[in-house]
Amino acid sequence: MRWLPSQALERLARLEFAARGAVDGFTAGRHRSVRKGASSEFAEHRSYHPGDDLRKLDWKLVARRQRLYMREFVDETNLRATIALDCSGSMSYRGEKAVNGLSKFDYARHLAACLSYLLVRQQDAAGLVTFDTAVRKYLPAKSSPAQVRQVLEIVDGAKVGGETDAAAVLHDVAERIPHRGVVFAISDFFGDADEILKALHHFRFRHHEVVLLHVLAEEELTFPFEQMLEFKDAESDARLHVDASAVRRDYLARFESWMEKIRRGAGEMSVAHEILTTTTPFDEALSDVLVRYRFKG
Repeated sequence: MRWLPSQALERLARLEFAARGAVDGFTAGRHRSVRKGASSEFAEHRSYHPGDDLRKLDWKLVARRQRLYMREFVDETNLRATIALDCSGSMSYRGEKAVNGLSKFDYARHLAACLSYLLVRQQDAAGLVTFDTAVRKYLPAKSSPAQVRQVLEIVDGAKVGGETDAAAVLHDVAERIPHRGVVFAISDFFGDADEILKALHHFRFRHHEVVLLHVLAEEELTFPFEQMLEFKDAESDARLHVDASAVRRDYLARFESWMEKIRRGAGEMSVAHEILTTTTPFDEALSDVLVRYRFKG
């Protein structure tokens, strides 16, 4: 499988994703649900109603207050995850140090394929959205084994190119997802940081858990260029001749300011922000993300 190579499958076999917050699933699973159920984690007390299961009476509380109180527990559930994959022109950049010569887009496609496989394997539901200036494909989250094949078909057929409007599209995606769950946004997020953060706030307002997989090439982080070069905008085809060494300091200052705004804003909303560079194998990078996410939760 092109987007799920054997070494990635071997690494994924040792991993799992566990939501940090409550999710709204539909079958018993490993995640905390917004619904009440019969797991071992206590949720709250409520008054007894005729017909309630007497085994759930809290007899200690009954003895103290001389009234009947029932114990309710947090239900364990599976989750619905939506993977949003950026297909805009800037994702086509292929850094010289990229593992196996992968462009950011191909790297992101591997991540999307791996996440869908991992989620469905652990009996969670995975869906996929591809976008640039608008949603191009929307596959609602499902947990059937056939879902992975459908995700892989969409990932394989996705084309990169054109401009992007990630913020507007993410607002659209937030409205389309019918139940609270987890959103994995895979993008370079090039655009106005304030608008990106507003879109993330929309997800949080609708009670979604959000993980940003911020895919970048090493050159975008370090700007190692030194001589006169022609830079081509991958989305508009505009060209600019510059002395790279002369603009390097200004570029890095602006880039870090932009990145810090996204990093800080995401942190304030409890949105996970993970920077992944194409110099690290995608399966290794995803493994590290999942480990960090699990132990920060």
